[in-house]
Amino acid sequence: MSGVEMMHIGELAERTGLSLRTIRHYDEIGLLTPSGRSEGGFRLYTEEDHDRLMLIRRMKPLGYSLEQMGDLLRALDNASPSSIDPESSYRTLADFRRDAEERREKLAQQLGMADEFLTLLNTHTI
Repeated sequence: MSGVEMMHIGELAERTGLSLRTIRHYDEIGLLTPSGRSEGGFRLYTEEDHDRLMLIRRMKPLGYSLEQMGDLLRALDNASPSSIDPESSYRTLADFRRDAEERREKLAQQLGMADEFLTLLNTHTI
């Protein structure tokens, strides 16, 4: 991949806050395939790979399974007018958007309850 900046897995792990083990696991299950390999066989990643991994990382706190993450990534990969069935991908993405909004709202409610709990604790401490 000439002209494209490549990074080793260690740099990718550092930039994303994910472990080497997690990144390797994502490769093994097909969520994040490295864009290349060094002459020594080490995984090499692009900025696009970084962005894909950050998307996966952002899905984790919302409780998405690895299978659901794969579904979303496939929909994103196929959501171009030149793909075989872009409408199906667009529907899948819209469904994910609605679901993510619902999950976010639930987390916001839980955060509000945690804040109320802390306020109660603070009123009872000396």
